[in-house]
Amino acid sequence: MSLRMLPLSMDAGAVAQVDARLEAVRTGDGVRILLAIESGSRAWGFPSPDSDYDCRFLYLRKAEDYMALFPQRDVIETPLDGEMDVNGWDLQKALKLLLKGNAVVIEWLTSPIVYEGDAFFRESMLRLAQSVADRALIGRHYLHLGERQRNTYFKDGKEVALKKIFYALRPAAALRWLRLHPDKAVAPMHFPTLMLEIDAPRTLTRIVSDLVEQKAVTRELGKGPLPSAISAFVDKEFEAARKMFDKGATPMRHEAVLLAEEFFRAAVSC
Repeated sequence: MSLRMLPLSMDAGAVAQVDARLEAVRTGDGVRILLAIESGSRAWGFPSPDSDYDCRFLYLRKAEDYMALFPQRDVIETPLDGEMDVNGWDLQKALKLLLKGNAVVIEWLTSPIVYEGDAFFRESMLRLAQSVADRALIGRHYLHLGERQRNTYFKDGKEVALKKIFYALRPAAALRWLRLHPDKAVAPMHFPTLMLEIDAPRTLTRIVSDLVEQKAVTRELGKGPLPSAISAFVDKEFEAARKMFDKGATPMRHEAVLLAEEFFRAAVSC
């Protein structure tokens, strides 16, 4: 069943540009697009009026292309042009990264904004992700991502671009979600949903809600000191995650590899 999930707030002209790029990829590169979604702040639930359109897609080449002596690149990139950022990964690359604990692949599968795709494929790959995703690796992904953003944008305690706060806050919230859901490895991509499911302190929730509302109506939030409630929350969750997830390399599970290989072969043969 064909899948398309676009909120009414999406600009029709921008969506048409994304559709045109996807069609150009399909015909020009000779690939089958399995899923094309929005991956940036629009899908996270805290867009600005001038947010880019960050379309990401998963694709498959012809079966014989995977048996070539010199394989083609496993990414397809279209030119960055104004607010348009459209590129994709070969399914083979996406599966390998999933097995290595790359949470980006999972986020694509759970994006609430879908330009096009096959509903059965998305549901099947999401079930696979839930089966093979390693909680420790996913946790480490969010921890390292969050610490990098924290150290890059507001390590020195000075005023920061307020929109940058989300870059560390979202990984911290995902880590708290993983801690509170010890039997799961796939956290919600949609930030408001994520916040609802982590029992966040009321002060933090109020500050974050205000920031999201401001970000939705202004192109630039400006600068300001990092709110102490956010700083305390981020640092607490990163510290807890270090104890829980940052414990050295985790070997790739053989049964997970077999499941991913089976999924890939089935997709190629369809």
